[in-house]
Amino acid sequence: MTINMDSMLQPSTIQLLRLPFSFFLLPVSLFALSQPLETNWLKAGLLLIILHLLVFPASNGYNSYMDRDEGPVGGIEKPLQPTRQLLIIVFAMDTLALLLSLFVSGWVFAVLLVYILASRAYSSRNVRLKRYPILGFLVVILCQGALVFWMVYHGSHASQSLNVPFTACLASTLLMGGAYPLTQVYQHDADGLDGVYTISMLAGIKGTFILSGLLFTLAFLVLGLHFALQLEADRFLVLLVCFLPVQINFFSWAKKVWRNQNEANYENLMKMNRVAAFGGNSGFLIILIWKIIG
Repeated sequence: MTINMDSMLQPSTIQLLRLPFSFFLLPVSLFALSQPLETNWLKAGLLLIILHLLVFPASNGYNSYMDRDEGPVGGIEKPLQPTRQLLIIVFAMDTLALLLSLFVSGWVFAVLLVYILASRAYSSRNVRLKRYPILGFLVVILCQGALVFWMVYHGSHASQSLNVPFTACLASTLLMGGAYPLTQVYQHDADGLDGVYTISMLAGIKGTFILSGLLFTLAFLVLGLHFALQLEADRFLVLLVCFLPVQINFFSWAKKVWRNQNEANYENLMKMNRVAAFGGNSGFLIILIWKIIG
């Protein structure tokens, strides 16, 4: 009995979907799950599967197929080169995600379609929104911030309310806005050779940290307003405590970069990502559990 290796998933396909990277994008989903007064947990679970096991990995895979990175990228220190199989898997995952979203709501299907199309326009060689630093930046943070929050909040809400809190959508977008430029700070040379001009390149290495610091500050001001309007200041205090290690690591990294710009490297970025994911996921998970048991 022989096995057709072409029918199996290739190592490059598995690697470039970057499934573990979905953990870094989980805080916004947990934040959204923690906000509805009544939750449909079956649809909430389905949404997490759709976003974190299908849509986000598919976006990673499509970006890798278009970029064909040779240096560290998105949690992979030594990326393999993609094959056409990756593109086929990406479209299959997108199709499955859209079909499953119909079991949540028509609105989730529509917004998810917008997310997928925007993600493709960002990476596609024909459109390539990542060539434009401000436009590309806004597309990413709005999609991974406001759109993701909107989908999870609406889709998991027991009555599927369209009245999604604006302050929460804005805070989610600003959190993504603070984090995203840092993911680009170590790859200015590689992006330049690929004809990409990122927001980090526009700001410069030190400017990237200033921009991220300002956006993180704005994010927490809006989060404070959001929880104050809901008379839930105690929940905001929990977030501040959980994000304290993130702030410490951010300023420590910035201090190193001010002394030596070579410290703006992949290793320090991944440390920042891990600390931020742990802090964000812990904070919003605590608030979610608080809601469930409260």
